Amino acid sequence: MKLFNFMFNPKEIREKLGLNQQEFWTKIGVTQSGGSRYESGREMPKPVRELLRLVHVERLDLTRVKKEDFEVIEYLKTASPDTYRELRKRAKAQRKQRGDSESEH
Repeated sequence: MKLFNFMFNPKEIREKLGLNQQEFWTKIGVTQSGGSRYESGREMPKPVRELLRLVHVERLDLTRVKKEDFEVIEYLKTASPDTYRELRKRAKAQRKQRGDSESEH
């Protein structure tokens, strides 16, 4: 389920998720007042944009991500690229299936 289709207006993303500024911005380490300035048009630094994308668009829970996860991914890509591609394909299909079943409720 693609919620945003390349939309990268932080206010629109926040509203689509149904979050207030405090909830939305603190998840990526930005104060509510700083987030308000970004929503009003102030340029966002690239690290903030990337965190916004990862947390609110890609829906990645950064509290669960560990350095070892990235090491395993890099190892798998190099040591067994066919397995890596197959796992990505299966994960994408599973995500799509969950998205489809969620939208039916």
